[in-house]
Amino acid sequence: MTQPITQVVNVAPPKPIRAVPLRHPWRNFFAVALIIAIIAFVLDAAQREAYDWPSFAQYLFDGRVMMGALNTLALTVLSMILAIVVGIVVAIMRETTNPVLRSIAFGFLWLFRGTPVYVQLVFWGLFTAIYQQVNVGLPFAEPWFTLELADVIPVFWIAVVGLGLNEAAYMAEIVRAGLLSVDRGQSEAADALGMSWWLRMRKVVIPQAMRVIIPPTGNELISMLKTTSLVTAVPYNYDLYTRARDISSATLNPIPLLLVASVWYLVFTSIMMFGQSRLERHFSKGQNARIERKRKKTRGPAQAEIPVVGNEEATR
Repeated sequence: MTQPITQVVNVAPPKPIRAVPLRHPWRNFFAVALIIAIIAFVLDAAQREAYDWPSFAQYLFDGRVMMGALNTLALTVLSMILAIVVGIVVAIMRETTNPVLRSIAFGFLWLFRGTPVYVQLVFWGLFTAIYQQVNVGLPFAEPWFTLELADVIPVFWIAVVGLGLNEAAYMAEIVRAGLLSVDRGQSEAADALGMSWWLRMRKVVIPQAMRVIIPPTGNELISMLKTTSLVTAVPYNYDLYTRARDISSATLNPIPLLLVASVWYLVFTSIMMFGQSRLERHFSKGQNARIERKRKKTRGPAQAEIPVVGNEEATR
């Protein structure tokens, strides 16, 4: 009686699955309908006299409008720098064990998040009227000199402080969320290596927290760009929207000036969104690398060896 023979053969890799994507006829229909509607709107707008496209082209690069655009950009950048610095300080105060610092931080958030930004800007505009003078000297004695706040503090910087402090209340929570997203084991490992607090934050915690901090910070930056249109409450009348509004009041033709201001806002927003995407890609390198390594580990071998038991006829 013959014994069965066991063979080990290489099995050819399976043929790749031909995946047929699911068809979405209604989605394609609505996409085509939307494109047609947009083209129809553009063609209709090009023929309407109310838009006054010659005036739009005339004032798009007008010197007053461009100066207002630069002032708006300066307000946005300086206010966000102030907001980020103050927000980081307040976020750290919220996470300390000192009850006094935690109470001060909570009071700051309660005040600036609980009142409208327009009301805050009106108050900051009246600040020099409330505190007209600052006397420098010894108590109960003649002051050495007196400062007139209206002459010392320009309206531009009052607007920057008003916008920055309001935004700092939101940035504090964004930064705190980013710091809390980092696993506590990372800080414990840094402490075990003998890192100082500043070195640990700079090398370990902050780079990992940036992946969480950057997306909402980009949204706040764009929101700040549009919030600068409220600085007329200070009053600061040299931002983009106020310049466009003043020109339209003189020409009695507001629609083309509104379009001009919208175009400049869209240009700045597009630049900020591009920068945000680049920063997100930079700080997500480590996360993307870990995902790719896990994906490679889950891939099986292309070939496998299986035993095949032959019958009597196969052994003859």
